[in-house]
Amino acid sequence: MDRVGSARERTERDAARVEPYGSWPSPVDAALAASRDGRPEYVGVVGDEVWWTEPRPAEAGRRALVRRRADGRAEPVLPAPWNVRSRVVEYGGTPWAGAARADGGPLVVFVHFPDQRLYAYEPDGAAEPRPLTPVSATGGGLRWADPRVLLDRGELWCVLEEFTGEGPTDVRRVIAAVPLDGSAAEDRTAVRELSDDSHRFVTGPRLSPDGRHAAWLAWDHPRMPWDGTEVMLGEVAGSGPFRRVRPVAGGIEESVAQVDWAPDGALLFVSDSGGWWELHRARTADGGPDLVERTVLCPGRGEEFGGPLWKIGLQWFQPLADGLVAVVHGSGTTALGVLDPATGDLVDAAGPWTEWAPTLAVRGERVIGVAAGPHSGYEVVELDTGSGHARVIGAAHHDAVDPAYYPEPALRTFTGPGGREIHAQIYPPRHPGRTAPEGERPPYVVWAHGGPTGHAPLVLDLEIAYFTSRGIGVAEVNYGGSAGYGREYRNRLRGQWGVVDVEDCAAVAGALAAEGTADPARLAVRGGSAGGWTAAASLTATDVYACGTIIYPILDLLGWATDETHDFESQYLESLVGPLAEVPERYHERSPLHHVDRITTPFLLLQGLDDVICPPAQCERFLGAVAGRGIPHAYHAFEGEGHGFRRADTMVRALEAELSLYAQTFGIDRDDVPRLELKR
Repeated sequence: MDRVGSARERTERDAARVEPYGSWPSPVDAALAASRDGRPEYVGVVGDEVWWTEPRPAEAGRRALVRRRADGRAEPVLPAPWNVRSRVVEYGGTPWAGAARADGGPLVVFVHFPDQRLYAYEPDGAAEPRPLTPVSATGGGLRWADPRVLLDRGELWCVLEEFTGEGPTDVRRVIAAVPLDGSAAEDRTAVRELSDDSHRFVTGPRLSPDGRHAAWLAWDHPRMPWDGTEVMLGEVAGSGPFRRVRPVAGGIEESVAQVDWAPDGALLFVSDSGGWWELHRARTADGGPDLVERTVLCPGRGEEFGGPLWKIGLQWFQPLADGLVAVVHGSGTTALGVLDPATGDLVDAAGPWTEWAPTLAVRGERVIGVAAGPHSGYEVVELDTGSGHARVIGAAHHDAVDPAYYPEPALRTFTGPGGREIHAQIYPPRHPGRTAPEGERPPYVVWAHGGPTGHAPLVLDLEIAYFTSRGIGVAEVNYGGSAGYGREYRNRLRGQWGVVDVEDCAAVAGALAAEGTADPARLAVRGGSAGGWTAAASLTATDVYACGTIIYPILDLLGWATDETHDFESQYLESLVGPLAEVPERYHERSPLHHVDRITTPFLLLQGLDDVICPPAQCERFLGAVAGRGIPHAYHAFEGEGHGFRRADTMVRALEAELSLYAQTFGIDRDDVPRLELKR
């Protein structure tokens, strides 16, 4: 469609027809929103080419591997059903790596999602991908993430996650070397373990420029990686495990989010020891365990140079060969900058992007990342550090509709209980050809993000535009506990999950109503995963909302704290709620499952049946408790979906059901979506 819109849209814009909020027609339909769901991830360089993974909602939600050839052509590397995605810690991590062979051709290794095996592939040859690792029938099997191809050693180094029993926490993780010749495809013993399993969690190793040392991150339960991690250092042996392994930075209350090496052999790592994730540079004493010359490279800015390590191998910085360092940094929004460690000078790339994903690659003087802005989805962007010019080189955003249908967000700071600050993005209704009757206030939906140690970015999201272009406002709340605002803000949720997040969302909703921005009688709350918990808890703890949409949620803290989730988050509640052994009553008191009698408003519950993080069993118990209480509700469960919907047909059905819920609750007349059947 032409960017200025069709003739019909121009006519509607000129006429500015008066219609009630929520009833406006919109070309941003559910199918369009679903087709733009997801983003490119895991950029890397293979020879002179840039590679990344990309979502395919219309292809059962698989992740495709894409290469951008030297001539600028971008093309998928593997056809369906190949699905490049790791399940390590269930959220995954870097699922591929590559290197240029001696003849210049690319060799890539990748994790195939259905069997979680590592495969090697030479895309310019005739052969199919060949497996490098075996299948294990024990528990969740063998899983791999964060690989590095070392052609001179004839192997790749990566994280191995190995299940030792049938339970979700019967698991060990080590750093392993996998032969590139395929000898481990049928023989687990051919995999060489480089670290022991003395730590519960590890990231992939980073090899020093001289090849003598490896550095990685490690941590243990009950800590999450944003609570405390350690930088581990080991000496590389010829054919055995790392030697003289010791921690050199980090700790129980110091979160290091990434570690790597500068070209001169210094360690670079992102630590929040000063209250913000900042970039540090240090060396180790000759032969000793301690770091010396530890320096914060860009101190005192009150910004984050890192973030929560939800996936293994995320990267907020990348060293360049000339000693400069590419960094993703900011507070609330982020930028891509180039830092000079010698002077502390930091120069940001110019452009329309307000959010840079934690994935970076370097090719000579060029830095490649993934970025989005309020008017564009995530794109693969290349920055020439010599000229300062940034350009889109892959997954370019294209306006499928007139951008006048996109919302115009505003960054806001609200005041919560006790005078605390609450950060949010407000997306008012916007339509080029419609306006509401004078004096009418719009309905608003408060979105609670997942995590809860997560962040709602300031980017174009067509799911938001789906509502705002119809006359329903959206408020994304970065409640206390969110990442991006320093450790103190992040720690507000310690022991307070189900309290601070609920209060902050309600405070934003109440403020919008009080200032006349939103209709106080037509407020809704919506969230997925930890945001689903906040949405459900909000319906049981407040009377602010007229309805709610609860997506693959946590509903029963006690079940989730025992055996109803995966290993990575199995002790997360120890910090979010409190030690179960010390405050068991808190687990009961805050769980929405035990307070369905307090729910008086309609709700929609959406759940993937293959979800091992927030399992459907919790939804089923919740629905059993709701049954017969006269509360209007609907439940949609989706086969083949896990934690986070990926299939286009699922997302279409979910969005249309959500819109129908709001239309029925808010008294809006819509006939363009199937009517959601609400049970009582």
